[in-house]
Amino acid sequence: MKSKSITKVNLLKIFDEYTHEAHYGCNQEWYAKEWQRLTGCGPTAVCNIIWYLNHIQPAFGLNQNCSSKEKSVSFMEEIWEFVTPTTEGIPTTKMFSESVIAYTKAKGLNVEYRVCDVPEKKSLRPELMDVVYFLEGALNQDSLVAFLNLCNGGERNLEPWHWVTIISLEYSEDGKSVLIDILDEGMIKKLNLLLWYETTTQGGGFVYFINKQGHISN
Repeated sequence: MKSKSITKVNLLKIFDEYTHEAHYGCNQEWYAKEWQRLTGCGPTAVCNIIWYLNHIQPAFGLNQNCSSKEKSVSFMEEIWEFVTPTTEGIPTTKMFSESVIAYTKAKGLNVEYRVCDVPEKKSLRPELMDVVYFLEGALNQDSLVAFLNLCNGGERNLEPWHWVTIISLEYSEDGKSVLIDILDEGMIKKLNLLLWYETTTQGGGFVYFINKQGHISN
């Protein structure tokens, strides 16, 4: 088995000042409004990604601190202004990516993205190992991966129509075992990506972001 992971998982640990609980990544349930809590998985994933990028690459240049729940909620509201779900949430990688780029441009940051879509029609989907290598490439660059799941198929540890954040990958070279660890609901969860790939009826996609170093002119 081969394994890849981001280098500093504990950077994503968030402490609740009042309950003294530790969470991994932001939780959409922290949003103030009911609509945000129902649809906020996309913006929540973006918070994890941007926060981690900013922390491991000082040149990223955001003055943000998400080590506490209170500060994380403030950042989540800031991200929401740019990554705003529709009545269908954020149902495509294109919509997700473009909204993140709008945010980074507003901050004067020079960021680009990579996408791997898994279409609903199986004949149009990339091979499983192409998906694996895409994820491996992201993790090799110490980049979190946003995972859009439109239908979870047989993977019961994943909500349908949902964005989560991938932090690690473990796979056999023959493709008979592919596991990922994700951030969701403030927890680290393990998923069977092979099972998802073989049983999802609507597909989904994967996105990661790269800081091209330095700021862009406004």
